[in-house]
Amino acid sequence: MSEWRETTLEEVATEVTVGYVGPMASEYLADGIPFLRSQNVDPLTINREDLKFVSPDFHARLKKSTLSPGDVVIVRTGKPGACAVVPPTLPKANCSDLVIIRCGSDLDPRFLAYYVNSVAVHHVNSHLVGAVQQHFNVGSARKMRLRLPVIQEQRAIVDILGSLDDKIELNRRINETLEAMARAIFKSWFVDFDPVRAKMEGRKPAGMSEEIAALFPDSFLDSPMGKIPKGWQAKSLSEVVDLNPPRPLKKGVEAPYLDMKMMPTRGHHATGAYLRPFGSGSRFQNGDTLVARITPCLENGKTSLVDFLSDGQTGWGSTEYIVMRPKPPIPKYWGYLLARSEDFRQHAIQSMTGSSGRQRVPISCFEQFLVPLPDTPVFQAFGGIVSSVAKRITQTGRETEGLAALRDALLPKLISGNLRVDNLAETAIS
Repeated sequence: MSEWRETTLEEVATEVTVGYVGPMASEYLADGIPFLRSQNVDPLTINREDLKFVSPDFHARLKKSTLSPGDVVIVRTGKPGACAVVPPTLPKANCSDLVIIRCGSDLDPRFLAYYVNSVAVHHVNSHLVGAVQQHFNVGSARKMRLRLPVIQEQRAIVDILGSLDDKIELNRRINETLEAMARAIFKSWFVDFDPVRAKMEGRKPAGMSEEIAALFPDSFLDSPMGKIPKGWQAKSLSEVVDLNPPRPLKKGVEAPYLDMKMMPTRGHHATGAYLRPFGSGSRFQNGDTLVARITPCLENGKTSLVDFLSDGQTGWGSTEYIVMRPKPPIPKYWGYLLARSEDFRQHAIQSMTGSSGRQRVPISCFEQFLVPLPDTPVFQAFGGIVSSVAKRITQTGRETEGLAALRDALLPKLISGNLRVDNLAETAIS
């Protein structure tokens, strides 16, 4: 069994520096060299959402903040301490206001990232400076104390944790693909009316059985929302969806509570609900869609399909949720896909009222939001397709929760040396 040694980050890194600090807005381009900011670094992951780009010339001038695969970055402000490894998919990159670590031969970059996101959290939090916006100094990063095994054991630990993270990431991509398929079908049927247009042009609707294609007309009619398929009706959302429907839950009774910070910005599956005595707030059951109605949560896309409760169980959450439940025969997943659609989101955002920074969506705005309503057989066919997709997403999401719980239980024990790789292997065999 190898011995672990006490050291500091500056002793085992070839360089600990900081990304570019200065005005950047005028340097951003639509394409070019990826430029990471604090919001692009999540624990163990580089998040490409709202990724910025700079010119090759500007990148060349910022040599100190140049990033290469294998470099480790730590967030200084916003969410200080979030740490990730620059992946091979970013062969060239630059950054602003991040601590940059280039590891020496005795330090595995992935081991360091796991360490900073777990064992070193106390060090980061105890070395934050600044009265208005706290940040983590590069000097404090250099002095961060590490307890390290030999490089071979670091890699063995990383292999165990990484295999769990790889499966979690694979599940995330699977769910992303499944939801994209469901959203594409929703848009084709209920926004673009592709089957109707195809039949008007004498074509067979793409990817559709003859039985389902027969449910769609071959012409349009005029309606208050423009042209919609013949035989369909334009209805206000409040006519086809129950908004904030009453749910049985007495004050003081413990029930699953979903905090706003746990609402997903992508995907329908929310995690992290916990038991809490009901006080006041929105109430919901499985199959309901939750939409954050307050700024900036609405603009950020915080939306979820409730799928984490027991049958008949009522959960609760923020007063800033709008709860949507489609009326029969409309499939429940239709409500979620509608809430994710661009037309719905833009209508909600443009309907926000209130002072700057405290704006929210009034429920009354949905009386003016029109949706095209087909006959029941169309909804039945749609439900038959997307309900199985939603079920698969839920199952995969629950598997991911179990994998994440296992990883989170193993991580601090393996990284601190309280659980050795050899012991873990023996336990698994027995």
